[in-house]
Order: sequence, then structure tokens, then C-alpha cells
Amino acid sequence: MAGHSKWANIQHRKGRQDKLRSKLFSKFSKEITVAAKMGDPDPEKNPRLRLAVKEAKSQSMPKDNIDRAIKKAIGGDGESYDEIRYEGYGPNGVAVIVETMTDNKNRTASTVRSTFSKNGGNLGETGSVGFMFDRVGEVTYGAAVGDADTVMMAALEAGAEDCESSEEGHTIICADTDLNEVSAALEKELGESDSTKLIWKPNMSTELDLEGLEKLMRLVDALEDDDDIQRVTTNFEASDEVLAQLS
Repeated sequence: MAGHSKWANIQHRKGRQDKLRSKLFSKFSKEITVAAKMGDPDPEKNPRLRLAVKEAKSQSMPKDNIDRAIKKAIGGDGESYDEIRYEGYGPNGVAVIVETMTDNKNRTASTVRSTFSKNGGNLGETGSVGFMFDRVGEVTYGAAVGDADTVMMAALEAGAEDCESSEEGHTIICADTDLNEVSAALEKELGESDSTKLIWKPNMSTELDLEGLEKLMRLVDALEDDDDIQRVTTNFEASDEVLAQLS
């Protein structure tokens, strides 16, 4: 399994998900407001907004918060944000992609650079690690929705490219431009998904031992704590034995 698919499990195990929830809601609100400002404020007529709302709901963001974020855009109260992607290397040469939404480019650039430096990483140029990832759509379902064959068939009929199934559930991958259509088709067959979003999927990975993984986690935690940073993706790979040693 690639690193990105294990990261949520690590955060959950360390009790980090609850700690991040309030920050997550703030980041979802920003994404929803930006999406609504860029297109129609009706999620059914705005694919990006629809996906943002869907992802926020999957993390139990209250409906009032979602509605408030959309109204900000309609009323013209939402701030103007620039979407900037940073790329760099973490401990042991792990590739890191940092996606931001900021109203102050200089502040964000300075914060990202210093966070990399303080945590054993190096910020690179745009494109320095991007080739190690593919931009794809990801739709996830719990195991209870069906067996591997059933979900794979539904995924292929919906236009997806691949489906990975395990005891935890099913992860369906599609082209980034097809995510809205694929997720809508899957919803008709399998019901509401657990998560629907665009991701950077590693096409090559970097192996980490326990010390390297702990250093990487400190870097990612520090980045995710910043309000300007929406998402952090890495291409780490760690064995089940290493993961089991995490305190």
C-alpha cells in the first residue's frame, strides 16, 4: 500500500483525527467558499462545490457551517484566496506535496519554507517531486457496502480505472476530470460514499524505518497545523512491522 492510504490510519491510531477536526472544518469552509465564489452557489450545478460539500459532510461537518460558508460567497464576504502548491523533500528524501489557500503569499511561502527546514526537510521548486504522483479522483466505501467483486463491477461500470479492496473497505480510483461523474454513478449503485476527493496518488514510494517515519510525522503535523495549508501528501512507504512500533 502506498503511504497516502496509511496516513489516515496512523492519525486515527494516535488520536490525531479529533484534534484536527476543528481545523478541518475551517479548511473545509475555506474550500466551500472559494468553490462557491468560482462558480454557481448551487452544489448540483457546481462540480467543485458539490465535491467540497460532500467531503465536508463525510467528516461530519455540521450543515449550518456548510450553509454559512456558501452564504459568505453569495454575499461577497468571502476573502480572496490564491491556491498555491509547494513541493519538497522530507526526512530520508520522502516526496511531499503541500496544497495551500492563502490571502498572503509571502506569509505562506515563509511558513512552509521554515517548517520544512525546522523538521529535517527541504523545500524544492514546483515540479521537483510532482512527477512522483498522479492527480486522480478517489472514492472510498466501507466494507459493508459489498464484496470486492461487486464493488469492482460497479466501479468499472461507473467509469473508474481501478478498485482496491481490503478488510477496511474499498478505494476506487478514477481520472481527476471524471470524479464528479464517477462518484454520482457510484452513489446510485452503492449509496453515499465515505469520502470523495481529488488526491495526489504516489506512483513511486520511499521506504522509511521507524525513526524516519516519526520525523516525517513531525513535519506533516507541523504543516497541517497551519491555517493556510489545506492538504499534505507524501509518498512514504513503511512496513507493517514499522507501523506496529509507533507509540
